[in-house]
Amino acid sequence: MELNNIIFSCLLLFFGYFFNQYILKLFYSLKFNYLIDSDYKKPQAFHEKSTYRLGGVTFFLLLMITFLYLFISKNIFFLEYISFSTLFFLLGFTDDLKVKIAPKFRLIIMGAILVFLVIYNKIYIEKTGLEFLNYLLEIDIFSLIFICLCFLFIVNGSNLIDGFNGLLAIHSLIIFIILLGINFINGNNDLAHVLFFIILITLLFIKFNFPKAQMFLGDSGAYLLGILVAISVIKTSTLNPAVSPFFFAILLFYLFFEVFFSFFRKMFITRKNPLLPDNKHLHMIFYKFLLTTGKKKFNSNYLVSVYINLSYFFLIIPAVFFMSNGFFCRCYLFVLFFIYIYFYKFFRKKIKNKV
Repeated sequence: MELNNIIFSCLLLFFGYFFNQYILKLFYSLKFNYLIDSDYKKPQAFHEKSTYRLGGVTFFLLLMITFLYLFISKNIFFLEYISFSTLFFLLGFTDDLKVKIAPKFRLIIMGAILVFLVIYNKIYIEKTGLEFLNYLLEIDIFSLIFICLCFLFIVNGSNLIDGFNGLLAIHSLIIFIILLGINFINGNNDLAHVLFFIILITLLFIKFNFPKAQMFLGDSGAYLLGILVAISVIKTSTLNPAVSPFFFAILLFYLFFEVFFSFFRKMFITRKNPLLPDNKHLHMIFYKFLLTTGKKKFNSNYLVSVYINLSYFFLIIPAVFFMSNGFFCRCYLFVLFFIYIYFYKFFRKKIKNKV
């Protein structure tokens, strides 16, 4: 690693750590009512102490500092990273400020932003691993809709699993590290630089969120991490055509399938509005299962992140070794879907038997 990068990495970690410490002390000492999460009754709430949603703010600030450094020192400038990150951070920030926007209108706004950003940045997906889908992607309107749906699944999946200490951040960290390895090995140095610094910022946030949460990501941070994951995967896929598109689908399977399964479950099984939150997602079911084993609420909170992310990590290892094998990755993706469904049913059954 170059000396300049080492120096900046140290400065970024040093500044980020003390900035987080300072802003936390400032908010708690002045007892700001803004950006505080004190709603313990919402379905997706599993904390028992008022905690500030400052993670998104500090993450975004450090990210912009990093982009400025990369542009000045190395002339690395990814407009798509900056534009997507900024608009999605701002969209999530409105919710952190408790600006009430109905779920369907938020989805419409998100869709409109995506249409603009995808067209403006000329985002495209060259191959999917399926011939008929590749053919359809040659149709501009279909390609636009498909790409926007991909973003929607990942961003909303990130927001959906962001409920336990470290769950989303550690999950994203694993994805970023794998993407960094792929780009570093294949000589995509500019993207590798960006991913390396995103990893450092993610580690900084984890320090303040896991195992005890001093701050939350908030919607701004969840949207930000989700969009960073989505952009990084698309760019890595484009720059590394030898890697099967289904391998990247495997990397994103938890974020994607959490949204897909939730929508299907609410729409066809519980007959509820699929846009409204509930407490029946896999990580929430698993949390309740841990409580039935006698574990305390605090321990169960962070253990959810440990067990789910460890399981995810070990499950994707086979795909890492066969990332260029499209047939293997395609079959293994469906194996992962079945594993998710099996354990979802398993933990629900265990909870019912304890009641």
